[in-house]
Amino acid sequence: MLNFPEQPKSYSSVFLEETDKPLPQKIDPRMRYAFFSTIAKGGKSLIKSCKDLHLSRFVCYKTLKPQFASDEFEQQRLIREARVSAMLQHPNTAPTYELGRDARGNPYFTMKLLYGYTLREILDYRERYDLTQFVEVVLQIGHALEYAHTHGVAHRDIKPENILAGPYGEVLLMDWGLAKVWHPDGSSTPDAEGKRSKIADLSLTFQGKVQGTPHYMSPEQINQDPAIDHRTDIYSLGVVLYEILCGETPSKGEKLHHIIQSTLNDVPVPPSQLTTQRVPRVLEEVALRCLQKQPADCYASIAELLHLLQGNWRTELSRTTKIPATK
Repeated sequence: MLNFPEQPKSYSSVFLEETDKPLPQKIDPRMRYAFFSTIAKGGKSLIKSCKDLHLSRFVCYKTLKPQFASDEFEQQRLIREARVSAMLQHPNTAPTYELGRDARGNPYFTMKLLYGYTLREILDYRERYDLTQFVEVVLQIGHALEYAHTHGVAHRDIKPENILAGPYGEVLLMDWGLAKVWHPDGSSTPDAEGKRSKIADLSLTFQGKVQGTPHYMSPEQINQDPAIDHRTDIYSLGVVLYEILCGETPSKGEKLHHIIQSTLNDVPVPPSQLTTQRVPRVLEEVALRCLQKQPADCYASIAELLHLLQGNWRTELSRTTKIPATK
């Protein structure tokens, strides 16, 4: 079990004074949110907690950093993220509450204020957990992706930092800011970053550059393939599973261009060769199949992967086996 610190009562407790206070006869939307506090900063976004005075609850408020607030491309991406998040109503995604513009005309959206640890934070203490607990997280994220893919959305930024485990057993796939959607005829609009940059400009900050996080990007994502589809998420989830199994990512290199070349050209070393702990054969095969260079050689759908992860691979583990540590 994960040990979560105590949540502030001001965020979670329900009191009669809050539930029964009068609602103003005339609603001023500019006076709805108060008590702002910055909780995270993305590459271009700013995430705050604040209190929704109408519903007497704390929510998450996401907007653009001041230097990007007037950028039309970034505004459109934020609006798309809000709508994608709102339209994908699944137990493993965070509910979105409102999309609007502030007094300056800058877009923002609000969503559930989440509480817990990212998979990255949990992996930092991997020795405390069983492999079954980690695979359960992968399964839950797989269900979210299966739902998204069925509804025509590819996430394109699967990584441990975007996976959150909460104190009541919830597992949530976060940050749909790089999501790709298609027109009804199957066509898509080129990404803003594709218009602005080439692969040689790829940077760790990805501000105005190719989208994604290097170690978790599929070859087609790195190559900015216009035919990219939902299988890019299967590749990235395979990287997460690979890292769970052996504590390393399959693409190697000290510098960014080395990581890119490794992703494009290197055959991943089987996880069982990188750890002293037992790695179930089925899980290793699933991870390596996800990491094929050509999408056609990967799983056709996330459902195939989920079926295998729900199989009897646990029989290969002793009851005392913990998550593998690296050599």
